[in-house]
Amino acid sequence: WGLSTPNFWLGILMILVFSVQLGWLPASGYVSPFEDLGANLAAMIMPAFVLGNAIAAVLMRHTRSAMLQVLNADYVRTARAKGLTERRVVLKHALRNALTPIITLGALEFGTLLSGAVLTEQVFSIPGFGKLIVDAVFNRDYAVVQGVVLFTSSVYILLNLLADLAYFVVNPRLRG
Repeated sequence: WGLSTPNFWLGILMILVFSVQLGWLPASGYVSPFEDLGANLAAMIMPAFVLGNAIAAVLMRHTRSAMLQVLNADYVRTARAKGLTERRVVLKHALRNALTPIITLGALEFGTLLSGAVLTEQVFSIPGFGKLIVDAVFNRDYAVVQGVVLFTSSVYILLNLLADLAYFVVNPRLRG
């Protein structure tokens, strides 16, 4: 249900259950971590879950698919035939080779995270880039819109660069 549930709908349901019915978490608002770390963590639990829900579903699905593909490879069968433990086979041989497309996907999911943040910030009344850009568009403040787009695209490019560098850490064949 991770991909089929819109962020705003999941956010509203979580507010109804965890804030209104159970009273466990605050319904909305933002508390600076410098003012009260506990209140900040309590206020960020639901928005973080809502934003991470769809991304986690995509990453889990692709990780499973990549692992199933890698576990049927010849070098994994060879590692098992050598007598390596299943843990070592999975972590050392299979996971390292399956992580390359997952790293790429994780960096690309940043765009999804930002697009979902606009609605999530509105639902939970959190001041952030999503709210900033929506307010700037409605107020026709083009300088702010350009600044947010420039910053967001710079972070997106930086994350893709870090993903490319992470390939060298994960896959030793690329180092040589």
